[in-house]
Amino acid sequence: MSQDLSSIKTPLASTITESQVGEDRGTQQHGHVPPPPEKRKRFSIRTFRSLKYRDYRILWISILFMSAGQWMEHIALNWLVYQMTDSALMLGAINGARAIPFLIVGPWAGVAADRFDRKKLMWMSQAYVMVLTAVIAGLIISGHIQVWHLFAFTFLNAMGWSVTQPVRQTLVPNLVPKEELINAVALQSAGFNSTRVLGPAAAGLIIGFAGPGWAFAAKAIMYLAILVLVFFLKVPPTPSTARETSATSNFKEGFKYIWGNQAVFSLIILALVPILIAFPAQSLMPIFARDVLGFGPEGYGVMLSVAGIGALAGTLGVASLGGFRFKGRLLMGTCIALGVSLILFALASWLPTLWENYGLARSGSLILMVFVGGFQMIYMSLNNTLLHLNITDDMRGRVMSIYMLDQGMAPLGSLLAGVAADSFGAPLTVVAAGVLCLLLAIFAMFRMPIVRRLT
Repeated sequence: MSQDLSSIKTPLASTITESQVGEDRGTQQHGHVPPPPEKRKRFSIRTFRSLKYRDYRILWISILFMSAGQWMEHIALNWLVYQMTDSALMLGAINGARAIPFLIVGPWAGVAADRFDRKKLMWMSQAYVMVLTAVIAGLIISGHIQVWHLFAFTFLNAMGWSVTQPVRQTLVPNLVPKEELINAVALQSAGFNSTRVLGPAAAGLIIGFAGPGWAFAAKAIMYLAILVLVFFLKVPPTPSTARETSATSNFKEGFKYIWGNQAVFSLIILALVPILIAFPAQSLMPIFARDVLGFGPEGYGVMLSVAGIGALAGTLGVASLGGFRFKGRLLMGTCIALGVSLILFALASWLPTLWENYGLARSGSLILMVFVGGFQMIYMSLNNTLLHLNITDDMRGRVMSIYMLDQGMAPLGSLLAGVAADSFGAPLTVVAAGVLCLLLAIFAMFRMPIVRRLT
């Protein structure tokens, strides 16, 4: 499945000044905002440098609300399903219900992102998710919720997300200059993970004191704030290239472009490896929290929060890399580290409980969740940045929508993880996932040498 590469395609950068960024978006070329004039400073913090761009700053703030709402939903949905069914299989199935919309709607959403106004697409998809969330919150709070309602909500909600994700991905490279792209992508992940620190813990408290319905209500309120922010967002016009042919032709062109660009092809394949194998292990966290470690919903939230601390630290580290040249090698090393950390987490959570040493099991698992979260997000940030650096803006929506198919693959992995956990237990399932992630990462290092050479 791997391919080699003799040359790497990179998009062109634009040449306008920062003042034109705020005053005349129409003069931007090739979808990139140029850097502002450099000012001499004796001391400067470079980690947050992309936030000086107004529209990227608005998008970044909206990501805070978006990710906080998503964590509220994630915690409440998984906890409610497990409480109502007491089944690891159903827990995997509810995550698997997200797969079909991403796999079917996702690529066509990328076509839309290359043909239509990206700001309007993002606003409408977020409004759809907000209304849907408010409805399910009402059903839960009123006591009329049934398991099939949760499956229907998950499926319909994923349809909205399958549009939002590729559109949001296409906006980032258009709001910052090319040389700031790794910083912007990493800060986007950092924004997501800053809410991952407090969001799960807050959701656990809301569930514990008020019930899961109010966690969904909190998400709906946060999405209302997103609609206000997106209204004030200014983005450059969508390139007209895609509109010169039919949507069906655009769809085919996206796959043809990826197949012809071996660096892009390799990165998309590598994005699927941890998504399919390592990340679904997180869908089993309610089992670890309740059945392995003896936590309640508050402890479940804390487990995901400490993973968020590691993820936040990892993404801020990537944001500070600047001109680091060996991004491809770091990507491969991080994938190996992710597999190792998953194995250690499962063993630390499980083995001490055999001797009824729950204190050691809980403390060890929480510490290792920091590393799991950190390596996950370092890997994803680097993969995302390298992909953006090797595609042109007129193809960005289609390529990123295919890249975001991993959002559909992850729930399928969660379904398989749920089946395995029902048969062999959650700890052994996570150990197996870590071993597979480790072995496939080593395999890719030798079979995809082009990735090691990416800078």
